[in-house]
Order: sequence, then C-alpha cells, then structure tokens
Amino acid sequence: MTLALEGVSKVVAGQVHIHPTDLTLEKGTMNVLLGPTLSGKTSLMRLMAGLDAPETGRILWQGEDVTGMRVQDRKVAMVYQQFINYPSMTVYDNIASPMRLLGKSSAEIDAAVKKTADLMQLTPMLDRKPLELSGGQQQRCALARALVKDAGLVLLDEPLANLDYKLREELRAEIPRIFEEAGSIFVYATTEPEEALLLGGNTATLWEGRVTQFGPTTDVYRRPVDATTARVFSDPPMNFLKVRKSGGRLMFGDGQSADAKGSLGSLADGAYLAGFRPNHLELERPDVPALEFTAKLAVTEITGSETFVHLDHHGERWVGLVHGVRNLELGRQLQVYLDPAHVYVFAEDGALVAPASYAQAA
Repeated sequence: MTLALEGVSKVVAGQVHIHPTDLTLEKGTMNVLLGPTLSGKTSLMRLMAGLDAPETGRILWQGEDVTGMRVQDRKVAMVYQQFINYPSMTVYDNIASPMRLLGKSSAEIDAAVKKTADLMQLTPMLDRKPLELSGGQQQRCALARALVKDAGLVLLDEPLANLDYKLREELRAEIPRIFEEAGSIFVYATTEPEEALLLGGNTATLWEGRVTQFGPTTDVYRRPVDATTARVFSDPPMNFLKVRKSGGRLMFGDGQSADAKGSLGSLADGAYLAGFRPNHLELERPDVPALEFTAKLAVTEITGSETFVHLDHHGERWVGLVHGVRNLELGRQLQVYLDPAHVYVFAEDGALVAPASYAQAA
C-alpha cells in the first residue's frame, strides 16, 4: 500500500500554493508535514485526500491513478484542528456514523466500534455525549471516527493545536501507539519541530509551498540538506553567522577561529554560512575549547526551568536557550560560547556542505 505524488502542484488565482512535488508514502508509516503557517501543509493534504485537484502531476494509490477520483470514493479519513463530533449522538453513534454511511451491517458496525473504542481508550464512555467528555476525550472520539473506516490513508491536520498543554502531551504520546496498531498511512501536519521529533517516523519539511527534504525524522533533524530546512526544523529557528575557510582554519566574527576538522578540511577556501541551534549557545564557558562571541542582550523570556536570551550580534539576531532562570540586565554586553562541534556549515546559496560533528557521528 503506497501513496505516490508525482509532479503534483497547486495554483490558486495565479499564486503557487504547492510547487511541483514528488513524494512517496508507504503502508504503516507515520509521516509528518512540518512547516510554518502558510508553508503548504494543508494544501498538500487536500491534494492527497482528493478534496482539491492538482494543477499538474498525478496521485497514485497502490499504483492506480486516482487523481480524478472523488474523495468519497477513496479510503481516506481526515481529522482537523477543529475536531468535529455530533453533539446529539452518543460516542458510540459518533464512531459508528461513517460505517452506517457505507451501509455496513449492524454486526460489522458493533465489532468495529468496540475495537476502535478500545484502541482509543473510550470504551467506558460509549454511552456519553461528546459534551460530557474532556477536550482530550472529544479529540479521541474524532480520531476514532476517522480510524473506524479502516481508511488506508489518515490525514491529521494539526489535530492537537487547540488543546491545552497537558492534553496535547497525553495525545502526542498515544498517537504513535495508535498508528502502529492501525497499520494505515498516517500524515500529520504540525508547525512544531518538537512534535515532529516526538512522533518520529518520517518528516517532510515545507517552506513556501516546497518540500525541502523528506526522510526519517531524526535524519532530517540532524542532517538538514540546506539552511531553509535547518530553519524549519529548529524552534526557535537556527542561528547563522558568516564564516570564512582559510587553509586549515574557519574564521568567524569577533576574531574567533576553529580547526577545519573532518569533512571541513577538504572544503575550498572561501565564504560560507555557519549555523547552530539555540540550545547549543551557552553563557558559561564550557569544558571543551569553544568559540567566544560578544553580543548585546535584547530580550529575555523565562519559561520556568529555561530562559530564552535574544541577542544582537553585530546586527545578526540570535536566540539562545539556556538552563535555569536568568535575571539579566537588558542592553548589556554578554560573552556567549559555542562548541565548534555543534556548528553546521552551509554554502552561500544555503546548501549544506558539512553537518555538525555530533550529527556526523550519530
């Protein structure tokens, strides 16, 4: 069972929403669409579902061209950010409703509802109405209604965005378990890199209607193919600064330099772009040899156990994520430190030329 997009694109009123895209999803996989708002995640899902027709290309399901097939004739289920349940029906009847529309027998419906309710931990609530449930239980009911159809393709469009933190964490932990037992192709859209990492499986990063990279989630995170993918798969986005390769050294701003080790040693001399994630910037000098920069503190955000420090480094905006509550004077000059092993090197056009040392070893 595969879903294949071949050269699929979408244009609305002369504006390109999805650039020509090739993507193949396999049976029993979790596939995350990761990107900021308006990057094309929902547009791509609507093409997969058959809700919209592509401008170019075709969509294949198990090798069959289904590009022009109606959505109701496909084995597709979709759950949206605004989860929808029928308030006048019990949980049992909500879950059963898609099967009744398909004309299934009472015995088939009862067996499928009970199996799905058990999977979604809703069995004790089958006689309740949706408004008698918690937010997480209501979302599980909406998910159960999607799964009961035995759909080969399940599309989840930011399904947890409107839930509070506790409920999101609860369902994030459950969804991989549900997906493993269901065996369908799951596609899950999110704006949050942390959510993509938690869900695992495969991730496609999207930027302005383009899929910039697709592969196993940890590989995409550790080895982004370009600076755009690195920005998308980092929250806050990856920090950047210009760097020059000269002989066996990398020359950074503030007079800092580091050995061009490993794959960096074979790079041609010239200008590059260095990137590093916020959690790798430190306020205390580490035990390993580190790059040291001077930056002006613009803003601090205390999250509880961690603090975001927003910095101005000679006009470049950096963000650091440091442990603990830091009461720092705004506007002051700070010394910040960076382990060169955590530096990615990109060409001036943004293409990755050397992943961070820790990523190469992973």
